Formats: sequence, C-alpha cells, structure tokens
Amino acid sequence: MLRAARALLAMRHPLDAELAFSALLGSWWGERLPGVDVERLLGEGLITHATASGRPAGLGVLAAITALGTSPSQRELAEQGMIALRERGLQAPAWASQLGAVSPVAVYVNGDRFGDTDDVVCVFSRDAPDRTGSMPAEHALILVLDHNSGGLLRDAWVTTKVDLLLEQCRERADGDDLARFDRLELTEARALLSRALERTERVVTGVRADPSAGPTVEPVGISSADLTGGSLASLFALAAARVQRLPLPPDGVVLSPVPVWRRDRRAVLAARFLASDQAAELSDSYAASRCVDHIIAHGCDVDSGRPLRVSPRKVESFLLHWLPGRVVLLPEEQEAMPHVLAAWVRWAGARSQLPEVAVAATLDAVWETISAFAATYRDPARPLGLRQEAVRRLLPDGDFASLARRMFAFPLLASEIVTGAPEEFAPDTSRGRRALLRLDHYGEYEAATPHSGRHHSTGQDRWYRPVTGTDAQRERELDRHERLAKRLWDGRPANLWTAARRMLDRGQDRPTVLAVLTEVLFSATSESDLRRRLDAL
Repeated sequence: MLRAARALLAMRHPLDAELAFSALLGSWWGERLPGVDVERLLGEGLITHATASGRPAGLGVLAAITALGTSPSQRELAEQGMIALRERGLQAPAWASQLGAVSPVAVYVNGDRFGDTDDVVCVFSRDAPDRTGSMPAEHALILVLDHNSGGLLRDAWVTTKVDLLLEQCRERADGDDLARFDRLELTEARALLSRALERTERVVTGVRADPSAGPTVEPVGISSADLTGGSLASLFALAAARVQRLPLPPDGVVLSPVPVWRRDRRAVLAARFLASDQAAELSDSYAASRCVDHIIAHGCDVDSGRPLRVSPRKVESFLLHWLPGRVVLLPEEQEAMPHVLAAWVRWAGARSQLPEVAVAATLDAVWETISAFAATYRDPARPLGLRQEAVRRLLPDGDFASLARRMFAFPLLASEIVTGAPEEFAPDTSRGRRALLRLDHYGEYEAATPHSGRHHSTGQDRWYRPVTGTDAQRERELDRHERLAKRLWDGRPANLWTAARRMLDRGQDRPTVLAVLTEVLFSATSESDLRRRLDAL
C-alpha cells in the first residue's frame, strides 16, 4: 500500500487524492475473518507501518487517514503519526493540507413520486483555492438511498460538473409529472445521511443496532456483498467524511426523527382502512385485519415511517423479501394477502395523492408479483413441525423473528398438552402465563388447596428444574419466572434473548439459563444496568 501511495505524491489536486485514498480504505471494507477485527488489523496496521517508514509516502498516507479515517481512534492515531514524521523533518505533499477542507454549498434530493430511491446531491466547495486553477471550485457527491431496503446507501459517485448535473435534474423535474427535485436544508441532510451511513455500516460489518437506542428492524434480503461490490465501497470513507462537514442544528433545535408509529397509531390506521370503501369487498375480515397489520408494519419499520407510500418496487420488496423472511402467514392469510394489498394500494394512493397512472402501475405489480410470491413464500414454521394451532398461539402477531424466544419462554405452547384450553393457557394474560409456568415447573396448572383438593397433573417430564420448598417459596419462584417470561415474550430488552442464546450455545441447559437470567433481571438497578449485565453474560 505504501508503494502504491508513492504514485499519489505526484497528484496536484486534493479531490483526486481523496478519491484515491478513499478507494484504498474501502479495499477491505466489509471483509470478515473469524476471530479477526479486519478494520483494526489493516487500518491501524497501515498507520503503524506508515509511521515507521519514515518516508514522504507514509506521511501522505497518514494525512489521508487523518481526514478520511473510518473511526475517531483511527484518525487520532494517524494524526499522532503525522506529528512524529514532521518532527523528523519530512514534508507532506501540497494537497495534504487541503484534504477534507471543504464547505457545504447546498444539498438537493432528486427522485420521483414513487419514492423508492432518492439521489441526494451534496455540493461542496474547497476552502482553499486551487493553485493551478484547473480544478473546478465545486464538486458534488451523489449518494443513492434505497428506501425499500430500510434507507440503506446503495451507490455513490462524484462529479465536478455540478452545473450540468443540476440543470439536467431540473429539466427532468419540469418535464415529468412523476419526477421531483427539491432542495434540502443542510442540517436535515446531515440527519438523513447519518442514519443511512449508520444503517449501511451495520449491514456491512454485521454489527446489530444498540438495543438502548430503541427498536430497530434490520433489513431483509440485503447482504454485505450487495453493498460492497460496487462503487459504494470505494467512496464510503469519503462520504462519511463529507457528511461530517454538514452542519449540526443550532443548540436547542431538535430535528424531527423518523416517525415512531406506536401500536395505537398503527391500530387506528388499520381501522380507518378496514372501514373504507376500498376494503368493503374483502370477505374475510379477520384475515384482512391480520394482513393489513403486516402491510403497515412493513411501511413503518422498513420505509422510514411511511406506511402510506406505495409503489411497484415496494410491493415486490414486501411480497418477495420482507414477508417470507419475517412473517408466518396462515393459509387463509396467504389467500387474502393480494386482495388486501390491492385494496391498500388504492386507499393509500388516494390519501397520498398519487397520480392515477402511478396507482394503476402499482396495482399491476401486485397481480404480476403474486404468482412469484406463492412460489417464493414457504411457511417458515413448517420445517419445525409446528401445527397451525401452535403457530396461532406462539405468533398472534405473525412475527416469525420472535418464534424462537417465545418457544423458549413457553415451550408448552408448541405441544399438544395445552391444545384443548386456548383461553386457560393464553400467554398474553397473567392467568394464562401462570398456568403455563405452573405446568412447566411442577406438572400441574392449578394450585392445590386444602379445601378444593384440585391438582391437575400431566404426568410428563418438566421443562424447568422445580424448586423444593414451601408453597410460598414456590409461588415466589413462579412470580419471578413470570416476569422474565413476559419480557422474553415481548422481546424487551432486545439483548435479553441475545444473552440467552449465547448461554445456550455454550451448552448450558434451559433451567440454568432461566435461573441466570432471572437473577440478573432482579439484581439490576435500572434498565441500562440490566442491559449492561446481560451483555456481560
């Protein structure tokens, strides 16, 4: 890499150097080796080697990493290396002092009424004038956001022909009713692009979101290879550095985040749709209600809180990627889904004032995609040998991602033991959870009393190691287990189930894992302390 960097010393323009070094830093972006932090190994290793080289090429590399490094620690380490080499009398190339020294001029959003992707055009000017006069004063970084993939960055490119680019975008918007070209406030652009960079980095590195930051739905059907195979990898370091040059909002000003659709808001939206003329012809109201819940969840969680946005590409993404990867549909729901989705397209398109031609194109996509959906969708619960009744009990919301932790919390729901008493063993009520856990602990589901003598036993092996002691001690143990089971059922906090999986992977049995989790739950002094203790397990 240092040998390659020697050729860059002859560069005359800082933008050329930034592009070259961004491509260098992106050459290992997303690479993974078991037990190896590739970013630290190569990134910090390059800094150490450049510092030890004692050559101008090494100083150029350190200057570039100081401006474009992918982490604060990396940039700080490179800056320390620069100081060491300068103290030895080395001179950096002329462009080194101008790396990253740009100011934002304007940000535009180029897209269409469907809203599947947005080209965010960020225009920057160089703080110091180009000495040769041959490099244009401004350049544009174009970042492509894919909203059907959860707001990920899918592509990036740079141009110095800023005026020509903006003119073409304006002409397209003026001549096409579906096209749009708008100016974006610089502070809003920073918030939008910062979220996109963070989400993209998570997918590429495989690091899940911090559970303390709130609920986050990871993209479905998107792999690291989908993002690192094109020009995005070579420009990601430059993009991250440029976004940092965009201004933060003034003190006291809070930018509106991605809308958070709570359960009550989603229920109101679903009720309005089901009461509309577009939904009047849906014959199975129960299946329609379940289907529209999934449609709204996809729009709220994946599409940046925009459930009313409809498009042909969003329909395909929903049917062919999100549903098969996230949701268990019962047979009647699979049959109802295309009809509910078509009614939703007509209803949501009218509410969002989408042109009739766009609504018609989206409806065509529904019916053209449904045969591929039928071939693609496979009931993910079927390979586990679960009956439909068990699926209904375990997944009343259809969220397949919660199946494993709910089976861990209430394994009896997947058995035939509780088939005949759906209300008595309902996991969403305290009485039902109590009955399930009593059966799990002691093989009985009603406490025996001296007066009634009622004692219902299953005569089967228990899933939990029961405590021995007085009735009061048994009830206290059930109280503690019920609080833990309720958290596991709801998935709060998210790292609770992550900690349980780690212990199970190490060979610990279910009773031991439950005992450890219960102890951590009741010894934590706050939610943040609970998350910290769980991460330490």
